[in-house]
Amino acid sequence: MFSLLLFLVSIAAGSVASVAGFGIGSLLTPFLAMSVGTKLAVAAISIPHFIGAAIRFWGLRGHVDRHVLWSFGVTSAAGGLIGALLQSRAASRELTIVFALLLIFVGISGLTGLAQRMRFHGPMAWIAGAVSGAFGGLVGNQGGIRSAALLGFDLPRDTFVATATAIGLFVDGARLPVYLATEHAQVLGIWPMIAIAAAGVIVGTLFGTSLLKRIPEKPFRMLVSLLILGLGIYMLVSARS
Repeated sequence: MFSLLLFLVSIAAGSVASVAGFGIGSLLTPFLAMSVGTKLAVAAISIPHFIGAAIRFWGLRGHVDRHVLWSFGVTSAAGGLIGALLQSRAASRELTIVFALLLIFVGISGLTGLAQRMRFHGPMAWIAGAVSGAFGGLVGNQGGIRSAALLGFDLPRDTFVATATAIGLFVDGARLPVYLATEHAQVLGIWPMIAIAAAGVIVGTLFGTSLLKRIPEKPFRMLVSLLILGLGIYMLVSARS
């Protein structure tokens, strides 16, 4: 039953990311953490996250803003590397609490409209890039902060999603080798779960865009925000019990 649910959640995560440019880590990491703990879940989900981002990037590669990619993306990758190094030293319970609080913030921001109003400009945008990358390396959730920062560049829709996806690949490239070097045995021990998650993400990424575009944007954002908020509350209660 867990494997089936993991596959379905992975399809949903890939579908959400194909429209919003992020969401795989936000949905899949807390779900897998219920079974294997946050620390291992962050490392494991980085693999299907990388696969999904690579597929999205290939389809949108012509829309990437190279100036933003090579500036904002570099600071994000540096933050991702630092976050991954810190993650290898952190306890799973501490990561769960940090991740839960971040999910709660993202969920409330989406429900209240704060996520759509947040803008970062100038040096603050580069700082936000480093912070978003650090969260990606530490707890596997970077998309909300990264998107808020990228909004300050006033990029067209397709360019926004393409550039956000490319920057996500930068962060994955920085953090994934650290995870594999420090937790390769544990990651290898749950390879069937990783394979199921990767398969679901691929299906969601390939077929999700056409399906989700039929859903009105506002109800879709509310539904995703409620789901993220619920997962955050659940994880926070579990970590404290």
